[in-house]
Amino acid sequence: MYVEPRFLLAGDSGLVIEFGNQVSPEINAKVRKLLLYLEKFHLEGVKEVVPTYRSLLVHYDPSSCSLEKLQSELKKAADKSVTIPLSAARKFTVPIKYGGRYGPDLADVAAHNKITVEDVIRIHSNTDYLVYMIGFTPGFPYLGELPESIACPRLITPRVKVPAGSVGIAGTLTGIYPVESPGGWRLIGRTPLSLFDERSSPPCLLQAGDYVRFRGTTEAEYDRIANEIETGSYRSETRPLEK
Repeated sequence: MYVEPRFLLAGDSGLVIEFGNQVSPEINAKVRKLLLYLEKFHLEGVKEVVPTYRSLLVHYDPSSCSLEKLQSELKKAADKSVTIPLSAARKFTVPIKYGGRYGPDLADVAAHNKITVEDVIRIHSNTDYLVYMIGFTPGFPYLGELPESIACPRLITPRVKVPAGSVGIAGTLTGIYPVESPGGWRLIGRTPLSLFDERSSPPCLLQAGDYVRFRGTTEAEYDRIANEIETGSYRSETRPLEK
């Protein structure tokens, strides 16, 4: 974590304010606090703010706010935002069918780490993952930290098509593909949950600051939940975050 945030240019109308050079809950909390501050106290010229793991990208209008003034105002905002309380974390339980056609790379993850498939499932489903950010595709949650004991590099050649709901591993992160898309993460399972629905408000089920814990299901339960989602009768499982 930096003692003072760094500022990086992003084209002629963008400025990045960066709080550290690693992925950590503490740095991410600073990002989310500043985001809340900027959403509450609008700075002149700011058009859009995009949060990441450890920084905020600020799009601004150079005709109404100079770079120097924006940087000064963002520094003041970052200092003031440290006192902003974050909302109580929501914890989602995400059902997942591991392995088989749902998780074709599960055995490879186990082999890479010299453990059994059952070990991978046990470790993966026994961790609370922080939603660091949403990106890549609409609703895609970047979840960490994945235990080192099941970490695995991305595929050398990405898949052209990854089914919606697929749960993957990339390094020490795990994530869920909300929509069908190309992707290079190691697929270990799939959830029937819908993480993105443009008709909903908000359209994304998860948001930065939430926590996710995976719960293994049978194929029959997977199909039952998928049917309930289709008919609109399914309710997401949430519970308070354990201390």
